Amino acid sequence: MEKMRADARRNRAKVLAAAEEAFALDGLAVPLDDIARLAGVGAGTVYRHFPSKEALFQAVVLERIQQFAEEARALATAEDPGEVFVDYFVRVIKQASLNRAICDALAESGGHAFKAGAGDEFRAALAGLLARAQAAGAVRPDIDGDDLRALIVGCLAVERYAPGSAHLVRVVIDGLRASDRAASAAATTP
Repeated sequence: MEKMRADARRNRAKVLAAAEEAFALDGLAVPLDDIARLAGVGAGTVYRHFPSKEALFQAVVLERIQQFAEEARALATAEDPGEVFVDYFVRVIKQASLNRAICDALAESGGHAFKAGAGDEFRAALAGLLARAQAAGAVRPDIDGDDLRALIVGCLAVERYAPGSAHLVRVVIDGLRASDRAASAAATTP
């Protein structure tokens, strides 16, 4: 496969950045011509890189999900796995809630964010943080990755439909925390 020229890479990056901004506000309703104008390129440039709005949307969402996965992998050996997990979980909710496209993709059953490698990477990285937090006795042991995905979607719905309801996300976080009894048992288990 032929390498992309430097100007083509720059234009693709501009289109992705403009699309992320536009999709964050309007979801899939934004016309491709508006994205081209926002990127400072012609519509033909957008179509050369992305044959459809759906393809552009998928590229934007997958890029963001890959960033979430990279961040989780970087935290995989951080101290205090319980707090690291909670902080990361809250950060994903806050960042995703600001982007309608990400909310839509994460909420969609079998959606874009969970297709191909990016979704698998995100799930695996998140599950790794969860497992460490559970092993440390900080997160209840009866939660798995699918539960977390459902909780993320629920928290995003709360943020989307009741903005500023941080107390409801805290309620979810409190529900994820291990009880004192479970934390004691995990701490004494070799």
